[in-house]
Amino acid sequence: MDEVEVVVAHSARATLRVGDVFLKVDGDPSRTDREVEAMRLAPVPTPEVLWRRPPVLALAAVRGTALARLGEPSTASPAAWAAAGAAVRRLHEAPLPPWRGRDGEDLAAELDKECAALVSGGMLPAALVARGRAVAEAVFRPWTPVFTHGDLQSAHVFTEGDTLTGVIDWSESGPGDALCDLAVLTFGHEEHLGDVVAGYGGDVDVAVVRAWWSMRSLLAVRWLVAHGFDPYAPGCEVDVLRAGA
Repeated sequence: MDEVEVVVAHSARATLRVGDVFLKVDGDPSRTDREVEAMRLAPVPTPEVLWRRPPVLALAAVRGTALARLGEPSTASPAAWAAAGAAVRRLHEAPLPPWRGRDGEDLAAELDKECAALVSGGMLPAALVARGRAVAEAVFRPWTPVFTHGDLQSAHVFTEGDTLTGVIDWSESGPGDALCDLAVLTFGHEEHLGDVVAGYGGDVDVAVVRAWWSMRSLLAVRWLVAHGFDPYAPGCEVDVLRAGA
């Protein structure tokens, strides 16, 4: 019998791997509904849905290895990063999914709340939060919504050699800011931003990508700590925030 590997587990959801099958357990069925529909609509390789019995979704493992993991150097080639950028472009050019995405007002309110809590709770120095917030403000500019993955971290993108083989974890997908996807993909791996942009093509405002790095750091720290993760580890959220601020 294959061993059961706990990929991630916290109070909101858990993902287990048994052999070549991933079992995702989510207490919110709307997230699973969104994930299944997004994978059906996305014009990029996604995991095969094997079966679904709420609250469990069974997915086949995709071939290859993750593009990178936060806090660790990437072993993927520049061409693999460029292939990821090209796949993101295909996604962003697809028709919008039919559900609501996050708007600027929601994001601004969340940023206000998190910055205040980080300082009042003594989790980060006030000066660092203020500098990071000043950088993050560049996110708030006019933009046209596109079909975004919503949590396109490099660990969710799989490649085999220089070929993209699959993109996983679509539960946060929806209409959103294209540069947010590019920022999350390169978060903690700034050295590969040029490769991703080359594959993506077109004009990319790198200043806004950097702003999203700061935004993601500020919004994530408290959640990560509360769910047993370490945003203070080398190369992770707090280091990314310090580098950008």
